[in-house]
Amino acid sequence: MDINIGDKVQMKKPHPCGNDIFIVFRVGMDIKIRCEKCGHEIMLPRSKFEKAVKKFIEI
Repeated sequence: MDINIGDKVQMKKPHPCGNDIFIVFRVGMDIKIRCEKCGHEIMLPRSKFEKAVKKFIEI
C-alpha cells in the first residue's frame, strides 16, 4: 500500500467523536494520523493501519 503524508483516508471504524476521515501526518514503521473533526492524533503500526483503512479520499 502506497501511503504519503497529506493523504486523507476513511477508516472502517469511526473515531469516538463520530468522524471517520483522518489525515496522514507521519509515515514509516508507524503511521500517525489526525482526526479531521477533533484533531486527535493516533499512531498505529503500519500493519494495523493497512487493515483499518476503508479507502483513500485524496491521494
